[in-house]
Amino acid sequence: MEAFLVSTGIVALGEMGDKTQLLAVLLAARFRKPVPIILGILVATLANHAAAGWLGGWLAGLMGPTLLRWVIGGGFLAMAVWMLVPDQLDGDAEPENPRLGVFGTTVLAFFLAEMGDKTQIATVALAARYSELWAVVAGTTLGMMAANVPAVLLGDQVAKRVSMRMVHAVAAMIFAVLGVLTLLNVGSLI
Repeated sequence: MEAFLVSTGIVALGEMGDKTQLLAVLLAARFRKPVPIILGILVATLANHAAAGWLGGWLAGLMGPTLLRWVIGGGFLAMAVWMLVPDQLDGDAEPENPRLGVFGTTVLAFFLAEMGDKTQIATVALAARYSELWAVVAGTTLGMMAANVPAVLLGDQVAKRVSMRMVHAVAAMIFAVLGVLTLLNVGSLI
C-alpha cells in the first residue's frame, strides 16, 4: 500500500504544471471532447508507466542493494531539483494528425510527451525502490489521472487559481525528503 500511495502522491504533485498537463489543456481546447481525451490519457499512461516500471524493476535486479540505494537516492534528489524547473509545452508537441481521431491522437501525443518526462523517470525510480510493480504503476497512473482529468475538464480555470510555483516547490521538497531518507537507508519511511 505504501508503494501505491507514495507513487500516487509524487506523480500527482509532479504532474502539476508539467508539459503533459499543458498538453491535456491543449487537447481539451482543440477537440472539446473530454471522454476520449481522458481515456486516451489513461491508455497512454498505463502503457508508458508499465514500461517504465518494468525498466525500474529490471535495473533494481541488476544492482546490488547498496548501489541501488545510492542511485535511487541520487535520482530522487535530482528529481527535487528538476521539479523546480517549470515545464513549457514544446511548440512541436501539438498533435498534428487529427486523422487518428481524438482518442488516437491523445494516446499518441501523451505517450510520446511522457517519454523522458519527470513522471516517467519518477516511475522508473519508484519501481526500482518498491518491489510491488503493480502498485507503483497503478499509483503513478492514478497520480497522472488526478492531475490531468481536472486539466481536461476545467482547463484554464485551474491554471489561473493554482500557484504552479508552490506545487512544484512542495513536490521538490517531497522528492528531496525521499532522496535523503533513501541515502540514509531509512527503508520503513519510504
